[in-house]
Amino acid sequence: MSKALSILENEVQVVALLFMASVYLLRLAWLFRFRSAPERTYPAGSAAAGVAWSMLNVAMPWAMESTRRKPFFYVQFVVFHIGVVLAIAATFIIPYWPELFEQIVVVRVFQVALGAAFAVGLIRLYRRLTTPALRLISTADDYFSLTLMILFFFAGVVAMPNRPEEGEWPLIAFFSLTAFFLIYVPFSKICHYLYYPFTRFYFGRMQGHRGVVAKSRRLP
Repeated sequence: MSKALSILENEVQVVALLFMASVYLLRLAWLFRFRSAPERTYPAGSAAAGVAWSMLNVAMPWAMESTRRKPFFYVQFVVFHIGVVLAIAATFIIPYWPELFEQIVVVRVFQVALGAAFAVGLIRLYRRLTTPALRLISTADDYFSLTLMILFFFAGVVAMPNRPEEGEWPLIAFFSLTAFFLIYVPFSKICHYLYYPFTRFYFGRMQGHRGVVAKSRRLP
């Protein structure tokens, strides 16, 4: 392995990761400055149950009309985000636990998962480009972020065997995209996961307090 690739896999990634963490800490400090308005209605249910239901709603496709009617969208969601998790894991495994990718079964599992996420990314991009309603609400960041994710998955599939002796360009491309993502993500819509706990907590607390959660469970 060349010195340049070693620096890219280690020092560059650490600096980029620290930058992203710093921006997130500033955002969290800003978010915690806000205070939610107190409920002025009499409790009709459990706020705690509402929070639990809201937080876990992402794992309950039957609870959402959109995924009940179009389960393939939920499958896409799961495949895409599994690919994200494994791609991120690979950025740590390759430099710090390379022995894991000496097992061909592990390599193939990662490659298949990232390949499937790559295909889902293409489907999402096509849908965003061809659906009038989605085009209307899409921003440049939507297209740019999704395109970058597609390239990231593809680079991960190619780099996953982790064999620099056969050519370093796949690894250089993968870790260059990783470093760019770590700096770009805090300023893009990709960082929506940072807001997920806040939005789901306040929404679930309100719904639980007002008894909406208990009523929704009785609906067919």
